[in-house]
Parts: sequence; C-alpha cells; structure tokens
Amino acid sequence: MLQTKDIALGNTLYAKYATIYFDPNIIHKAVILYFHGGGLLYGNRNDLPEFHLNTLVNSAYIIISFDYPLAPAAKIDVILDDICCSINYYYKHSKFLIGSTLPYFLWGRSAGSYLCLLAASCGKLISAPRGIISYYGYGFLCDNWFNHPSNYYCQLPRVSEACLSKISSKIHSQGNLDTHYSTYVYARQTGNWLKLFFDDREKYFYLNYTLRSCTSLPCPLFCAHSTNDTDVPFTEFTELSQLYSAEKYITSGKIHDFDRDETAASTLRLLNSTIQFLDKLL
Repeated sequence: MLQTKDIALGNTLYAKYATIYFDPNIIHKAVILYFHGGGLLYGNRNDLPEFHLNTLVNSAYIIISFDYPLAPAAKIDVILDDICCSINYYYKHSKFLIGSTLPYFLWGRSAGSYLCLLAASCGKLISAPRGIISYYGYGFLCDNWFNHPSNYYCQLPRVSEACLSKISSKIHSQGNLDTHYSTYVYARQTGNWLKLFFDDREKYFYLNYTLRSCTSLPCPLFCAHSTNDTDVPFTEFTELSQLYSAEKYITSGKIHDFDRDETAASTLRLLNSTIQFLDKLL
C-alpha cells in the first residue's frame, strides 16, 4: 500500500520539505528524485497524479519529491543550486531518508525536467544518476519560443504586469494556481518569461543555464512529448532527444502535460515505457 512521509530539510532561505512515496511491503529497486513543473513560477512538490505514484511505487520504486524556490523571488542560479543540494542530500543521507542505499534517477516534468537536465550537466553532483526522465522538458536549445509572445497564451484573457505585485518577494516554494499561474500567463503573453528568472546579460544565460554548450549527459535520457505541445514546441523536444540520443515517447495532441488525464491510454503507455527505461538501467 502506498504510504507517504514528509521530511523537513534544513535550508536558510525558506522552509524546505520533501515528500517520500513508498510501499513498506515491497523490496525496492531504486529511488526516483522528482521535481515539479510550473515554468519556475508556480507549482509544488505534491503535484504528481495518484496513478503515477501507484504505478511507479508498485513497480518497486521509491519517489522523493522535493521543494525548490520559485521565481521571480529566486533567480535561476539560486534555484539550480537548491536542486543540486537536494540531489546531493539524497546521495549523502539516503539511509536517513529511506533506510538504505539505493541508486537514483532524476525525474522532472516541464520546468522540473529542465532543472534535472541542468543539474546533471553542471558538474555539481557528487554522483551521477542512473538516468533522467524528462516529461515535456526543455533545455532552451531552440530560438524564438521562450523569449517571444506565445501564440497560445495570447489567446487567453490578457494578464497585466500588476500580477507580479501579488507575488511575495520572499523566497518561497509553494506557488498555487490561484495565486501564481497568472504570472506564468503574463510571462508567456509578453515574452518576458526569461526576465522573471534571470537578470544578467543574456549571453550568460545561454552559456550557463541552457544546454547549448552541453554535448553529453552523464547518463541515459528518456524524453516524452506531445506533437502539438502548447507550451514547449515539438522542435525543442526533437533537438533535445537527438542531441543526447534519448529514448523517446511521442503522443499526438495539443496538451502540454498530456499525462494529466490518468485514464487515457497514452498515460498508461507512457508509464509503462518509463518503467521499462528504468528497469533496464538497473
């Protein structure tokens, strides 16, 4: 039976927690360290659908979902450092967290995938993961989609810059839809997304916080994407998966987080493909 346990993690910037999902009656194979999506501007660590949790835990995996600080209060350098600290914390304290030492994988959805890819490529991890699972992730490899107004989001009711004043300037990790999602819509409508999480010269963003200068990853990569993704273009997925010879899962549709429908056949196929990727790397 699926059980959960919340762990407080020491952090001087904000109150940081991790949630552990496990079945105490199963002999576990490995741990999946999970980071949520939300464009770095919204979301929280408890966003995984029940179907995903049960399917992976029943397949003998432990999932640990971590908080991380959100923009615009935190910029990408602070966010990435926090992600690396979380991963290294598991490596150093796995016996405290799960009672044993097991190999680990990284899993992110959307922005969480971007952060996993950056963390794996930045050289700050004590030990490389066995693999990386990217659901509709990105590495800012293609031009003109993230720093220009999005056609999809421009069809939605206009959001004014005033939405930014409603977001706390203190470092925080909880970005509920009713308070933070409008910030993401504003960012994509105006093309100002990058400016909300990076405030230095643009050339340093491309050098340090994209995958454009990263020719290889320290482990295999699994990439999943929909052909008509409304947030991250399919060309970004194509570049990412080709660059790192990733194992690919492709579905048709116009939904970014297509796996939100837990009853869809494509979601079941996705989880089965994910487990096959994990199992063969152990």
